[in-house]
Amino acid sequence: MAEGRERLRVSDAEREAAAFALGTAFQDGRLDLSEYDIRVARAYGAVTYGDLDRLFTDLPGPAVPTPRRPQYHPMPAPADLRYPRRPGAVGEVRGTALQVLLFVVTFGIWWFFYVFQTHDEMRRHSGEGLGGVIALLVSLFAYVASPFLLSHEVGVLYERRGQHKPVSALTGLWFFPGIFLVVGPLIWFVLTNNALNRYWRSVGAR
Repeated sequence: MAEGRERLRVSDAEREAAAFALGTAFQDGRLDLSEYDIRVARAYGAVTYGDLDRLFTDLPGPAVPTPRRPQYHPMPAPADLRYPRRPGAVGEVRGTALQVLLFVVTFGIWWFFYVFQTHDEMRRHSGEGLGGVIALLVSLFAYVASPFLLSHEVGVLYERRGQHKPVSALTGLWFFPGIFLVVGPLIWFVLTNNALNRYWRSVGAR
């Protein structure tokens, strides 16, 4: 019977429950960041129960509650809450060193392409956030605010999954007033871009 179960296909809800359980294990200190990234990617790519079970041989398993039939007629939920939005397209993993090089050789012009692309991808993936056009306008007319917004939106990607935010709007302080430390903006970019890359890898990007 157990062998037969291993070959049964899992549902999206069970993949989400496994990813959530891995996030809890990460927050509890049972997994380091590298192990967590690898296992979450495998959880979202799992096909059978056997695939999921192998992720929890040394961890508490995910709890998937069995729905119960309500004994009353609940009020209908608002239209936007009845069906949770499935994640959209996965963004691109951008090497941090390469992006820094592009900023330098283009005398900073690449920054505007980077801002547009990353915000546009996050918007298409989650259905929320500024989006590429608005983020680009902010970068053009309120340049200092742009790093704070980018770090905030990257952090929110993790927060929506119930995970610890590796970066937030406060990370933007490395950019300003961190710019007076000379290396402050570089530290900000490394933290933010690496966090975004880890997220994209966790949802299947290569």
